[in-house]
Amino acid sequence: MAAASSSDSVCGRAESNEASSKWLDAHYDPMANIHTFSTCLALADLHGDGEYKLVVGDLGPGGQHPRLKVLKGPTVMTESPLPALPAAAATFLMEQHEPRTPALALASGPCVYVYKNLRPYFKFSLPPLPPNPLEQDLWNQAKEDRIDPLTLKEMLEGIREKAEVPLSVQSLRFLQLELSEMEAFVSQHKSKSIKRQTVITTMTTLKKNLADEDAVSCLVVGTESKELLVLDPEAFTILAKFDVEFRLAAACRNGNIYILRRDSKRPKYCIELSAQPVGLVRVHKVLVVGSTQDSLHGFTHKGKKLWTVQMPAAILTMNLLEQRSRGLQAVMAGLANGEVRIYHDKALLNVIRTPDAVTSLCFGRYGREDNTLIMTTRGGGLIIKILKRTAVFVEGGGEAGPPPAQAMKLNVPRKTRLYVDQTLREREAGTAMHRTFQTDLYLLRLRAARAYVQALESSLNPVSVTAREPLKLHAVVQGLGPTFKLTLHLQNTSAARPILGLLICFLYNEVLYALPRAFFKVPLLVPGLSYPLETFVESLSDKGISDIIKVLVLREGQSAPLLSAHINMPVSEGLAAA
Repeated sequence: MAAASSSDSVCGRAESNEASSKWLDAHYDPMANIHTFSTCLALADLHGDGEYKLVVGDLGPGGQHPRLKVLKGPTVMTESPLPALPAAAATFLMEQHEPRTPALALASGPCVYVYKNLRPYFKFSLPPLPPNPLEQDLWNQAKEDRIDPLTLKEMLEGIREKAEVPLSVQSLRFLQLELSEMEAFVSQHKSKSIKRQTVITTMTTLKKNLADEDAVSCLVVGTESKELLVLDPEAFTILAKFDVEFRLAAACRNGNIYILRRDSKRPKYCIELSAQPVGLVRVHKVLVVGSTQDSLHGFTHKGKKLWTVQMPAAILTMNLLEQRSRGLQAVMAGLANGEVRIYHDKALLNVIRTPDAVTSLCFGRYGREDNTLIMTTRGGGLIIKILKRTAVFVEGGGEAGPPPAQAMKLNVPRKTRLYVDQTLREREAGTAMHRTFQTDLYLLRLRAARAYVQALESSLNPVSVTAREPLKLHAVVQGLGPTFKLTLHLQNTSAARPILGLLICFLYNEVLYALPRAFFKVPLLVPGLSYPLETFVESLSDKGISDIIKVLVLREGQSAPLLSAHINMPVSEGLAAA
């Protein structure tokens, strides 16, 4: 890695003391002319020599002249033009054969370009989409000279506004032409077939058979047509079955994050955000999402929100920081105010201040250093930092000094006359007030104990307290009325002794309810099993009132119940509606 240049000291002075104590300034070049995003950065040992290179899908200044660049240290090793703007870059192992050098995949337009040893190896094109049938019919009429270019334009504009299927690139280009250019365009393209092609918006990798670090991986491609495609690494065909269990999380333009599992063609969970997502990073089992509301959110894989952290500025880019030597995974967020913040869950670990806003982040092995942070800035600059081997991230280590909230003055209201009088009264009669409180507390405890003893003696609780008949009763009422289904779940909670000779008795208001059996025997209760005992309750009142039905569990030959339950019957909605 090259030594720090004179401009590195300028960058170092702009950083906080906390950041410079953990990072070594390896390189800073404000004129590197690299314009890219985090998804277009990748680190890999492309030649199998142990020297990791940086792969950059460069957009070019102003989005013009995109190029594929490979950097070794601070210098550009190779550079080649791209046919379209890059969308993502990834490195992956295609096969198990030696030497096991990773391949490079670059998504650009509707194609994925695969390189091996930095040489073109394969080009995968997305399958074409079916064209709009109305659009196809219009171009067929133009081919037969049955409509003029002006009529063709008017009808295509109508289709574009109303149809669910978008127009092809050929029709969109035609609609942008001036009236004098339309006839020549139609004559040139009317004999060509209509093709509707989507483009790639994102790309990542997925282990195919094993979860090992050096296992063969598949490419996962997200398209503009709302599709996720998984490509086989050998034949580059779209896979339908997989050997490993996996989850895919995709952030979409409608402000939702969809989570898919293996063998499911539709999302299993959906996370609805209150703002558009700007980044998505998985940290262990937590999905960390950055939004346009200047905040980070943590979600589980089932869509449950865990936490939210507000940022001091807009989030421009996000990526994962994984320090494998210490088992640490954290999320890095580049902000518009020139800060790079590192979070573990919602705890701030570190803050790095840069001379320009950071637009892309990448952390990993670069050259022969394991923990290297690579950043590109909005102006095209390149910043390389190395994490010290003695650096340890601690929660709250990113803030120097007291938190900003400590300096804020509280709006404390003025003391009123009533407040002063109450304070004086508490000061003078504090002992008497404490004694009164203790007396009331003792009375409350006594009444609660008496009520508990009374419930045990009269068997008013649904759980038996006697060791001879350990029982548990649970009642469920189903139905809208006037006929209800009443199910009693009676369970013998003893370890090994069955119970026999029990009776069930119902006490109720015979003016309001009617039961076919108000008294019946209970079969033998085997330990550990819950026995459902069902009966029906007929509501006789048409006034929309309800009452309590008491359920008693008795032992044959004894008048005192073993346990009881009070069932609050619902109002009969059938009679009320009638």
